[in-house]
Amino acid sequence: MDLVVYAVPLFILAMLFELVWGFRVGRNTYRVNDAVGSLFLGTLSQARKFITLGLGGYFYHLTTEYFSLSLMSSQSLWTWVLATILYDFCYYWLHRMGHERTILWAAHVAHHQSEDYNLSTALRQTSSGFLLGWVFYLPMFALGIPAEVIVTVGSLNLIYQFWVHTEHVGKLGWYEWVFVTPSNHRVHHAQNDRYLDRNYGGLFILWDRIFGTFQEELDTDPPVYGIRGALRSFNPLRALTHIYTDMFRDSWRAKRWRDKLYVWIAPNGWRPEDVDARYPRKKSSLEEFERFDPPTHGLVRVYALFQLVAVVALLGYLQAGAVESYTVGVVLVIAMLWTTVCTAHWLEGGSPKTSFAQDMLRVVCGYFGVFLSLGGGSFANASAAYLTLNLVFIFAMFWRRGSVENRLGDQVIEG
Repeated sequence: MDLVVYAVPLFILAMLFELVWGFRVGRNTYRVNDAVGSLFLGTLSQARKFITLGLGGYFYHLTTEYFSLSLMSSQSLWTWVLATILYDFCYYWLHRMGHERTILWAAHVAHHQSEDYNLSTALRQTSSGFLLGWVFYLPMFALGIPAEVIVTVGSLNLIYQFWVHTEHVGKLGWYEWVFVTPSNHRVHHAQNDRYLDRNYGGLFILWDRIFGTFQEELDTDPPVYGIRGALRSFNPLRALTHIYTDMFRDSWRAKRWRDKLYVWIAPNGWRPEDVDARYPRKKSSLEEFERFDPPTHGLVRVYALFQLVAVVALLGYLQAGAVESYTVGVVLVIAMLWTTVCTAHWLEGGSPKTSFAQDMLRVVCGYFGVFLSLGGGSFANASAAYLTLNLVFIFAMFWRRGSVENRLGDQVIEG
């Protein structure tokens, strides 16, 4: 059983508690732009399941049907204990390879792009992990561990990882030696030299201690969060595709066929020599690092939160099974993605004319979708009301941005 869906209300309450606690102790770790960007990615990762084929599920079925030892029962406690340990072992190697091989890093990188560290970061998930990640769990099916056991312990493993994404919990004594904690997972999300590519465990930190990838968090070297090749964007489409795009460009530009192919299986950071010479890619040093935090007025932040509620509600609508047509499901997921991309442009402080134009196009297409494709009923009425509120926000934000820029221009002229 996938328990993650049932844990969502607890996730929301925990994030609200962390936010309130941060203000109370004078150490708020949230920014609207970064947190909304993370939660957009988390929402899209769940919506992706409604439009992608279960490639991994097919191979799991084949393995269970023809290559499984079939020695274990879901009624046995030892099956559950072994599955819990083995799942985390497989996760360790998936996670580690996700940092050591570019093709896997391309899927995993979205989780590390946040330059803040809070519970919303835990929900910052990829939408392309399904392409190869399933391979690492094949041994569990080959051993004959029932699928329902694997899914359940996998969801519990993921739920456990949620609480370690916080700066408000210090070191936990002996617990640090056995289990993943906020302290040793902060190391994993840091871009400091000594912390890079360390602490891969999901539940047990023992794997890192055994295989030499453990690093303790040091008071003398506070973690700096994010990735060295900073994305500097809240656009979820860019977040999900920028490494794939870089790989494609390097493969296309490489002169030797061997390099063109090796790009896709190379260690993380490797590039063909001729491509690197002609198209150098600068990695910022830690000394040059500055969080991406473009100024935005309050109306944009309110709009971003409004859109976050909207896409979460749409995800709930999809998960409730209210959409019978696959085509309509695809349209709704595309609408979610388009909404998050347009909202990100406002949060990035881009050209108000561009933000206005692309958001208006989204709303107009939304009206056509509601009245021409989705039919009537309560969902259509709710969608129309939502789109109308969008129009109010869009005109208000455009007027606000233009008004501020005109005032700044007047001040420059007067000066």
